[in-house]
Amino acid sequence: MSTTTDVIIIGAGAAGLFCAARTAAEGRTVTVLDHANKAGKKILMSGGGRCNFTNYYIEPACYLSQNPHFCKSALSRYTQWDFIELVSQYGIPFHEKKDGQLFCDNKSSDILEMLLEECHRTGAEIQLNTSVNSVTQSESGFTLSTSTEDYSCRSLVVATGGPSIPTLGATGYGYDLARQFGHRVFAPRAALVPFTITDQLSTLCKALSGTALPVSVSCGEQVFNDDLLFTHRGLSGPAILQISSYWMPGDSVEINLLPGVELTQAFIEAQQKKGKTHLKTWLASLTTQKFAEQWLAYHKLDDRFLAETGKKTIKALAGSLHQWRVKPAGTEGYRTAEVAIGGVDTTELSSQTMESRKVPGLFFIGEVVDVTGHLGGFNFQWAWASAAAAAEALAAG
Repeated sequence: MSTTTDVIIIGAGAAGLFCAARTAAEGRTVTVLDHANKAGKKILMSGGGRCNFTNYYIEPACYLSQNPHFCKSALSRYTQWDFIELVSQYGIPFHEKKDGQLFCDNKSSDILEMLLEECHRTGAEIQLNTSVNSVTQSESGFTLSTSTEDYSCRSLVVATGGPSIPTLGATGYGYDLARQFGHRVFAPRAALVPFTITDQLSTLCKALSGTALPVSVSCGEQVFNDDLLFTHRGLSGPAILQISSYWMPGDSVEINLLPGVELTQAFIEAQQKKGKTHLKTWLASLTTQKFAEQWLAYHKLDDRFLAETGKKTIKALAGSLHQWRVKPAGTEGYRTAEVAIGGVDTTELSSQTMESRKVPGLFFIGEVVDVTGHLGGFNFQWAWASAAAAAEALAAG
């Protein structure tokens, strides 16, 4: 049995579902194929189960790509305000967590149900439990052999995402398709991912597991100010996830564990006013009790009254806290990475339409493309914007 449709979209994630609904709304017949048993699995687990669906402050500078200008067109034509309007139309309550990050008040399924309803309303069909075995180009478009039946279409959209979080069914299939049709693919790597520590620092990280602190972390020229979380494996938290996108194996990161404090000056003032306070107690007032105990012990700094603490000790403490240099052993990899950096070379795609410059009728959208956003709703906005750009072209084609 064979089914003919105008557009086939491979991937029932954020970009695929959104593209399907918008394309079908313009009168095109659309079928979404996905090997998973449920649509939008990554949407459901995103944002701690509340889906950080966009950000008030979307800027091209918040995206990594070999071609940093590529994302500008799509992001400017379908903005965060457009998606916020759709969310509002569905009456989905949301809030700003911080720094423009927008989350559902209730749960991530609100966004998924909205996308599925949009597909249902516009007539886009979703076929789950369907693996694509092969794709071939034909005179009229493309022919797909799948685990359920054969399909033919005029236009094919690849919205398969990247290999991050394979337990949700993520694979590199989209990269394979791109290569099959002559596209270059930049090798993917895990991003927005915790660091692993295996040297002597691992003892400190394990001792401080569960402790979080606001920090400033840098790698090269890139700096992020957010929270750091010590874990049994190493370092995590938003600041670490952000900088991981800019880190390469062998690099060191520098962390200021007290970014709002000039420790030496603060010590002098405390020494004058609270000389009978212990160093550990004073440091705990700036951090946490557990951190102060473990940090002083690890750096072999004596705990004594502030009045008895010398300049040498404070200089060593200030250096360790303000300029803590860490050389990660690696990252936790795709298992916990929120996204993958790399993907289909954007120089071979139209930034206006997401269509291949090599194969007419072939489109790539979302994470499979070499565009990766910062933490905080930026990757979802790229999914919506790139999907909208492709849908506009598909509707006009």
